[in-house]
Amino acid sequence: MFGGSLPPVVKNLMIINGLMYLAAISLPQTTGIDIYEKMALYPIDSAQFHPIQFITHLFLHSKYDFGHILANMFMLFILGIHLERAWGSQKFLIYYLLTGFGAATLHVLVIQYQISEIAQNVDQQALTQVINEGRNILLQNKQFIDPSLAKLNLLYNIPTVGASGAVFGVLLAFGMLWPNMTFYFYFLFPIKAKYFITIYALAELCMGVFNRPGDNVAHFAHLGGMLFGFIILKYWKAQKAQ
Repeated sequence: MFGGSLPPVVKNLMIINGLMYLAAISLPQTTGIDIYEKMALYPIDSAQFHPIQFITHLFLHSKYDFGHILANMFMLFILGIHLERAWGSQKFLIYYLLTGFGAATLHVLVIQYQISEIAQNVDQQALTQVINEGRNILLQNKQFIDPSLAKLNLLYNIPTVGASGAVFGVLLAFGMLWPNMTFYFYFLFPIKAKYFITIYALAELCMGVFNRPGDNVAHFAHLGGMLFGFIILKYWKAQKAQ
C-alpha cells in the first residue's frame, strides 16, 4: 500500500502549487500582474472579492514565506499519496477540493464576524473609506492611525492564501483511516496519528480563539478543513452502509 510511484492528483497538485508560487514571484516584475488580486481569498464584502476565490486561493501561497508552501506540499506528499491510492484519484480530488472549500467558508465566516464586531463602532463614512481605499494605503506601506480602522483594513485587505485547509482535511482523513499509524513529531518523538491529530486540532482551536496579535495564520481555516473532512467521511460511510 505504501510503495510505488507518485499518484497523479498529488503529483499535479504539487506541480500546480509550485508553478503558481513561481508565477506570484515573477509576474509582477515581468508583466505587472498581481495574481493575488484576483485569486487570493478576500472577505465577501471586500471590493476585491470574487466567488471563485473559494477555490483559487488553494493554489497560492505567500511569496514571502517559502516555508508556507514547503510545509503544505510536504504534508500533501507524505499523507495524500496514501489516501489517493486507497480511494482512487477522482474521490481524493473531490475530497481535497471540498475540504479546501469548507475551510475557506468557515474562515470567511469568522472574518466577517470579526469585521462586524469592529464595524459597529465605526461610522459609515470611515468604513467606506477602508473598503475603497484601504488596499492602496497598504500597498504604499501606510496604515490608518485609528486602531479600529487599521484592524478593519487588515481584515478587509490582507487576503488568505494556501492549501492548508485542504491539507488539514487530508491529515484528518489519514488519522481516521489509519488511527494507529505512528507519526514522528519533529522526526524524533513517536505518536499515534489519532493522538497527534487530536492535539493538533485542540492547539489550532486555542490559537484561533485567543488570536494573538501578529498571528496571521488562518487557524479556523485549518479547523474548517478538518470539520468538513469529518462530515464528508461520515457521509461517505453512511452512503456505503445503505
